[in-house]
Amino acid sequence: MLLKIQKDHQRFRQIVKGRIREDLRKFITRGELIGKEGKHLISIPVRGIDIPNFRYGDNSDTGVGAGDGKPGDEVDANGEGIGPGGTEPGQHLLEVDITLDELADILGEELRLPRIKPKGRHSLTSQKDRYSGVRQAGPESLRHFKRTFRRALRRQIISGVYDPERPRIIFERADKVYRSWKTILQPQSNAVIIYMMDISGSMGDEQKELVRLEAFWIDAWLRRNYQGVESRYIVHDVRAAEVDRHTFFHLREDGGTKISSAFKCAQEMLKSHYASDEWNIYLFHFSDGDNSSESDNRDCCRILREDLLPHVNMFGYCQVASAYGSGNFINVLHDYLHDDERVITTRVNGKDDIYDSIKSFFAPGK
Repeated sequence: MLLKIQKDHQRFRQIVKGRIREDLRKFITRGELIGKEGKHLISIPVRGIDIPNFRYGDNSDTGVGAGDGKPGDEVDANGEGIGPGGTEPGQHLLEVDITLDELADILGEELRLPRIKPKGRHSLTSQKDRYSGVRQAGPESLRHFKRTFRRALRRQIISGVYDPERPRIIFERADKVYRSWKTILQPQSNAVIIYMMDISGSMGDEQKELVRLEAFWIDAWLRRNYQGVESRYIVHDVRAAEVDRHTFFHLREDGGTKISSAFKCAQEMLKSHYASDEWNIYLFHFSDGDNSSESDNRDCCRILREDLLPHVNMFGYCQVASAYGSGNFINVLHDYLHDDERVITTRVNGKDDIYDSIKSFFAPGK
């Protein structure tokens, strides 16, 4: 049965979640949330909530500190009175910690995202030992001390040999009990996310910030749906290479663009490490839509249709606005792959578009 303080805490958490839902579109665009990620917690500034507290005294509004005072009095020796204080209420901001799972659930509920049904890996299992009881035999390292002590004490009291004046507990073989375990088979639902990004000269810091924010929320939602998620990162100009997460979001190049190089790199990665019957595979490509040639556009569509799409849950293409890019690649995908439901495209011209982009990617629940 819940204590009253526990009920109050649960009600407070519901209020917090309600405030977050109201401002979710704004929270999604806040880059500082990513910097506060740690140990599965994110700090969120929430407006309009005061922490309950005790107030002492007679609630008098007169005086300054512990003494008498009036508007305009100096607060300390170095200050000067400047007249009455302001009369407008301030905006109350309370910073609360919520888990990534809670944040992802709020995102899914607000965007009305269906829960993803994993494929492939759910038919495989891993083994985990769980201590579920006690037994009369076992190694000393697993001896259950409390139960052994209670059995020995009960036996000595019943037999009349226990002396309260000289309390000594002597264990016999029949007193000893040991923890026992059983092997639990756990189904696995693992996923891999491969992020690909154009880092040519037309992709500046503003475009990379949009990609960083969108990738964070993609990660948050997919990790809520799978027991294990691996993230891999590929950058490309005319050549492609795998990099770590930090490099992915901070590397700046100046050169041309050959999108097919990233698709070929992803193809090799899947072939070497991720069998489609064991992994749920998600591909995301971020670019300003400026490719080197029409022939490479056709090559990209061929690689997608023949080599990548048959093995993935989804291919998401996010085109970010750039003053230097042609923005034509999204049209090429629409022309050549419009009939494949695994291909989902979105346009992100600014931070406000990230909310709708995520909804477009995961509304089908793939």
